Amino acid sequence: MKVLLVILGVLLVLVAGVEVGLRLLFGLGKPPIYIADEQIGYLLAPNQKTTRMGNRIAINDYSMRSDEITPERSPSTLRVLLLGDSIVNGGWWTDQDQTLSALLAAQLAPFKSQKEFEQIEVLNASANSWGPRNELAYLQRFGTFNAQAIVLVINTDDLFATAPTSLPVGRDRNYPSHRPPLALIEAISRFLPYESVPEMAAVRAEGGDRVGFNLDAIHQVYKLSKEAGAEFLLVMTPLLREIGEKGPRDYEIKARNRLIGLTQDQQIPYIDCLPIFNNQPTPESLYRDHIHLSPQGNQQVSDVIARSLHYQLSVTSYQPITDH
Repeated sequence: MKVLLVILGVLLVLVAGVEVGLRLLFGLGKPPIYIADEQIGYLLAPNQKTTRMGNRIAINDYSMRSDEITPERSPSTLRVLLLGDSIVNGGWWTDQDQTLSALLAAQLAPFKSQKEFEQIEVLNASANSWGPRNELAYLQRFGTFNAQAIVLVINTDDLFATAPTSLPVGRDRNYPSHRPPLALIEAISRFLPYESVPEMAAVRAEGGDRVGFNLDAIHQVYKLSKEAGAEFLLVMTPLLREIGEKGPRDYEIKARNRLIGLTQDQQIPYIDCLPIFNNQPTPESLYRDHIHLSPQGNQQVSDVIARSLHYQLSVTSYQPITDH
């Protein structure tokens, strides 16, 4: 009996040690939490902080990956609203200070030298796998926060994004609605085969002109921005496989041409990062996987956005970027 108690005690100590290690070293047991939303589909739950793989994640009262803000902008603040998916959000693999929004805020620091602004705020309204219709719904719900500029960052896949849905929340391990009781449980779940929510098959099979639906959402975001008196910028980041001689696939070229047609017809400021990335000596260094950007990629895109905003807001002598 004593031997059994000793074995149980040792096992408990080992389990406790592993649990503490998983929490301290990897941030397991405290994933970012999501909430369902009828129009937006889902949002990161407001007012949460965690650390994953050493990277800090902080979500404010408006489900942004940003510091706390006031809904009304002060006259001495330059405020930019950045909308996007996991590329803008940065996910668990990006520290709070290395997100596109944080890098862009640093790039916009010269605005302070104009003595017109005392503070720079770049708001990060984003979530993994959002598409243009999610981003439009967010803007319709929360407004523009009196931002002087709104930047919508999309990638090629977003042109084919499906309608907002809350189905993954609490059912897909990538969109937890609550924290697991143990970090060990989360660790084990990561080794199990991934299973998508069965009902998502119908969502992914959405019919009709999906590209048209997303182009219309982009147009609506642009219109809401202009109605609010904000400058607008649309930025497209390519998939890694689009870079080089092969380029985008035929169906992607057709969708991209439709997007270019929209931007030209409506005079929407647009930057396609594909030719910019193609001009890099080692474009693969701009990615951490097939779609998400590396720190170098984030720096490249934030620089491109900053240059355009400097021109659009008529503060410096930067020239506009007109690559398509």
